[in-house]
Amino acid sequence: MFFMVSKVFWVLVQPVSLTYLLCLFGWVLVAFGRRRLGLLAGALALLILGVSAFTTAGVMAIRPLEERFARPATMPRDVSTIIMLGGATSGRVSTRRQVAELTEAGDRLTETLRLAQLYPQARIVLSGGSGLMVDDGESEALTARRFFIGLGVEPSRLVLEGESRNTDENAENTLAMLGEVTGNVMLVTSAFHMPRSVGIFRTSGLEVIAWPTDYRSTGAESFGLDVVNPAVNVVTTSVAMKEWIGLVVYHWTGWIDELFPAQLSN
Repeated sequence: MFFMVSKVFWVLVQPVSLTYLLCLFGWVLVAFGRRRLGLLAGALALLILGVSAFTTAGVMAIRPLEERFARPATMPRDVSTIIMLGGATSGRVSTRRQVAELTEAGDRLTETLRLAQLYPQARIVLSGGSGLMVDDGESEALTARRFFIGLGVEPSRLVLEGESRNTDENAENTLAMLGEVTGNVMLVTSAFHMPRSVGIFRTSGLEVIAWPTDYRSTGAESFGLDVVNPAVNVVTTSVAMKEWIGLVVYHWTGWIDELFPAQLSN
């Protein structure tokens, strides 16, 4: 139930949807003689679209998420397990064409491959089912398996967890599959997603070494106009908005103990 509610909620509240719904609502108000309210709804829609598409608001919102966790200054000597969270492949395209089609978060796969080469004895957990409301393709774990085997990783090193649909299920299903975990565990996911991911593994009893990737900000932005690539700006704003909402909801439900999990000091 939570999965479906969260998906429907996000369809409605992301910037593009809000812009469309407010414009539609404005037209309805005007049609029923509420011209002033209709114009107000239209103006609000333009404001949301303008801020998300033509300013640096998105990167300013995603920047603190990405800077919350850093890669270790000194690489651990041994790593027993590398966990990669799903979200890096296009399920429908990968399934139909039997390839590993990467999304903007494809760095999760390439960085996991690099870690697998650095730690050849580590098992690699591929955690990801389908995050779609209508599941009509293979799990992300299966797609990722195709990617790693195609690049020479031994199949015996791969542990597939292909049932999870969100971050909570990533942690729950992975830990249930692995049982007692010994040694250092590295977690690979997008930098903006790392606070929520580490938080839920930490609450579940497993402290991981964060390996953030897929950065969307440089870390040096300031607020202002940005008209170079409005489509990218909208996507960045949407990603940041979704992640901040996710942190609040996960904390409210008790899935993470801290509202904004932070890196532990050495």
